[in-house]
Amino acid sequence: MWLELTALSVGAIGYGVRRQRRRLPQISTAAVPAPRFRVQQLWRDIRGAMHATGRDQLQGEIDPTVQARLESQQRRAKRDQQLAMGAMGVAALGAYFPVLNLLGAAAVLYLARDTFKLLRKDFQRGRYLSIYLIGLITTLGMIVTNHLVLATFTGVIGGFFARIINRLEEVSHHQLINVFGDQPEQVWVLAHGVETQISFQKLQLGDQVIVRPGEVIPIDGVIGDGTGQVDQHVLTGESQPAEKKVGDEVFAATLLLSGRLLITVQTTGDATLAAKIGEVLNQTESYKENLVTRGRKIADRFLPVSVGLGAVTLPALGPSAAVAVMWSQLGGIMAPLGSLSVMNYLQILSRHNILVKDGRVFELLRDVDTVVFDKTGTLTLEQPTVGEIQAFGDYTATDVLRYAAIAEHRQPHPVAKAILARAAEEKLVLAVPETANYNLGYGIQVQCAGDLIQVGSARFLQQAEISLPESVQALQTEADTQGHTLIYVAVNQLLAGVLVLQPTIRPEAQAVIEFLQQRHIRLYIISGDHVGPTRSLAKVLGISHYFADVLPENKADYVSQLKEQGRFVCFVGDGINDAIALKTAQVSLSLRGASSAATDTAQVVMMDGTLQKIPELFRLADDFEQTMQKNLAISFAPSIFSIAGVYLLHFGIAASMAIFYLGCFLGLGNILWPLVKYQETLRLPQAQATVDSQPKGA
Repeated sequence: MWLELTALSVGAIGYGVRRQRRRLPQISTAAVPAPRFRVQQLWRDIRGAMHATGRDQLQGEIDPTVQARLESQQRRAKRDQQLAMGAMGVAALGAYFPVLNLLGAAAVLYLARDTFKLLRKDFQRGRYLSIYLIGLITTLGMIVTNHLVLATFTGVIGGFFARIINRLEEVSHHQLINVFGDQPEQVWVLAHGVETQISFQKLQLGDQVIVRPGEVIPIDGVIGDGTGQVDQHVLTGESQPAEKKVGDEVFAATLLLSGRLLITVQTTGDATLAAKIGEVLNQTESYKENLVTRGRKIADRFLPVSVGLGAVTLPALGPSAAVAVMWSQLGGIMAPLGSLSVMNYLQILSRHNILVKDGRVFELLRDVDTVVFDKTGTLTLEQPTVGEIQAFGDYTATDVLRYAAIAEHRQPHPVAKAILARAAEEKLVLAVPETANYNLGYGIQVQCAGDLIQVGSARFLQQAEISLPESVQALQTEADTQGHTLIYVAVNQLLAGVLVLQPTIRPEAQAVIEFLQQRHIRLYIISGDHVGPTRSLAKVLGISHYFADVLPENKADYVSQLKEQGRFVCFVGDGINDAIALKTAQVSLSLRGASSAATDTAQVVMMDGTLQKIPELFRLADDFEQTMQKNLAISFAPSIFSIAGVYLLHFGIAASMAIFYLGCFLGLGNILWPLVKYQETLRLPQAQATVDSQPKGA
């Protein structure tokens, strides 16, 4: 592969360097001088783009199996390169020693093996006339007309382009959606009064599984003993933890925040609700899998013209002239140029910490006119925020916060972290509790400096026989309407106050919403949460459209309805409950740290776990579109000149090939330019540098 890459790109590097020196954006910093452009860096970027190393490294961060696959691919590529060099030598010798002609022809066909793979894919898709078929016919024509050296060169360069396109158009049908990415290998069960650890795979119906705080519930079942708070947002979309007691159902892949549960197994493995969602995903035909890259479409659209011209030329000027005309390939350069452009932008995006698993996203993003956000976990953070603090009796709001923070000392769940964060913000000095005990899973009770502090739900205080004033009911009603949670604080059996916990909107969400609105994109929020909190969030963010109380299996239906209305939908989600909708939308985006089902399904994963790179994704898609428009112009000019040369100047096969590859060379200069343009801005830390001027779409 490196032989072809060197031959095709060494001149284009020089071309890019000259453009860089003329047009490099002026980068000014207070303390750091503007760095100089480096050819070595560009060469590393080119190698990385052709091998998709940046994307593969990001993929490896969320899928540990990728590294082994990459090592296997590298070994295979090295072996194939050695075989290709041998085939080139045999083919070249066959041109000068007729006795080796047959062996040389076989070597040329071996060099074109990747083109045969693409042709097989086209036949499987029902595409019987394609640039790959014409390319093979042209190669066979050169062999028949005794142009074996030229055929060898064609096999080398064509094989290089074919490998790039094969990499981009490969669809991973074998990779199943993994909804159990976070499940434990071992679980604890209660049998005959004894707690025993067994393999997750050995669980059977009726087993009693013990789940402790911070553990993922591994099965669907019914609580037989204990109470606790369960975070179900990954499955149901609910923003607040659900309080669970004896007799309540719990589901696999949800998280126990507090309490201790003894769960009687009802379903395990493939029979759980989460697994059924995964099965639906694996059986759902993906819109993306049926796409063919735009470069291919343009190249194939003009195939009948090229074939027709070749057919007319054959009786008029002979077989050599006909092959030369076929080499003109009107628009044919678009297929390799389009694919190489995608590889380059994958490299650029990987350096922006954006993993693009489907290269056709660049073509799809330009058509997006609707973005649908999941609410909980996507527009909001896991950890809530302490809002209003209502004090009772002689206590102040500061007192209430201090007592709550003392009780939640070193507790790991999101509610505790929210309270402690607010206490740190107000610089409160906290004593360390002497004892701490969970009580019934709904709260915590501690002893500190002679005071008994109880923090938890209203039910927790009522069970402790602590009376609540009537005014609390109004607070609870308002909280239920807004989707907030009330945390009650009692000191020495008297209510001291109430903390209002509200969802934390992602700090970058507002800026991202404004950017999308400036692009005249219609925005929706879709949530399994209730109407009140969904409407409240939509109002704060300035989003006019929302769907609430949506069951997980129905989210995809809403996406389908928007598509039926003619909308081109990008869905942004993070939970198992979002996965079917992600696969239904034309473009799908998830965040690192989300459920494995979401990141498996999504075409784009924001590896920093935030939404802040969405504007950059769209801007780079705009820049990609500009590059493709220039590719289009470059792909036709050499073809027209070549055809005219065959008829008017009697060009032969060699001349037509030279013109075709000249067009490829010019195209390489165009597609390598983004690597040059973004080299400096990607190397400098964003906090240190500001770009005074940069090309449109940067």
